[in-house]
Amino acid sequence: MTTAGIEFRNVSKRYGSDSNGPLAVREISFEVPRGCLTTILGPSGCGKTTTLRMIAGLESPTSGQILIGGQDVTTLGPAQRNVSMMFQSYALFPHMNVVENVMYGLRMSGLPQEPAQARAVETLRSVGLVGFDERLPSELSGGQQQRVALARALVLQPEVLLFDEPLSNLDARLRREMRDEIRSLQQRLALTVAYVTHDQSEALAVSDQIIVMDHGIIAQRGTPQELYEAPASEFVAGFMGEAMLFPAMADASGRVSLGPLRIAPRQPVTAGPVKVAVRPEAWNIGPPGAGLMGRLAKSAYLGSNYEYTFETELGPVFVVSSDLSRALGVGADVSLQLADHGVSVVQVS
Repeated sequence: MTTAGIEFRNVSKRYGSDSNGPLAVREISFEVPRGCLTTILGPSGCGKTTTLRMIAGLESPTSGQILIGGQDVTTLGPAQRNVSMMFQSYALFPHMNVVENVMYGLRMSGLPQEPAQARAVETLRSVGLVGFDERLPSELSGGQQQRVALARALVLQPEVLLFDEPLSNLDARLRREMRDEIRSLQQRLALTVAYVTHDQSEALAVSDQIIVMDHGIIAQRGTPQELYEAPASEFVAGFMGEAMLFPAMADASGRVSLGPLRIAPRQPVTAGPVKVAVRPEAWNIGPPGAGLMGRLAKSAYLGSNYEYTFETELGPVFVVSSDLSRALGVGADVSLQLADHGVSVVQVS
């Protein structure tokens, strides 16, 4: 029995009838393991939504194979795939109450009223909505509407659950709450989920696996920690978080010189030009002395941390400091050293 909930085998997608036209997705292959949440991440136009729509059956691949639960579904329509998709707009029926919205798919598939309603009520309870059955969508908050849409997708007991930018309409606090809710539900019910977002912090928080796409291809895939700590390219390093990329040189022994700083890369690198990706939290600030000399040009207080921009021989360096006991004044001279985390070296592409 296959362990893959979703499998793509050399899948390409071209829009339009021109056989020489550009490919929106170009020969991508990946697996989403059963019971795991995989996020497809990337900037606008990278192919992530096209990929999700091909899983759902809303788009047909130009070439390649798509399998769900071990079954080849490449030529099957959405209704034949046992897949539920949750859109960012929620797409609730405004004239139906909550329980009618949730049981709609069951009724359309021929399930009688009573068992459909019982299953809908039970599913609403599983997403934390009790006592809302008779309310209309217009009487609910954004977070409650989100839960109704989630219940409507779950009630069909799909093989695969798909999310298309599900949190983009919510404010920051509610987005964090719903992100945690989706993750805990997915883990509790062992759901197979493909999740599309452009938000890196969201992807890091919810995923077992992240697939980063760029111009229709997979730039890198792995665990959140692998992508954050060991990006395989300049693109992934720059896209995952707020890393700054600095040109540097690797010597014959593989050590890297970044101005006065010396770095021992985690992965072997060949001698020559490289890029060093440094996360804002990876800088340690000390008094002037050994290290990279910096002068504070800009400072911002964000409550839980300070954001600093220092002028250095490497150019401007952006630093996030959680040391709230000692605020630096603009013009202050410091030395900057690198921590063991948040620093990665990539070969110049």
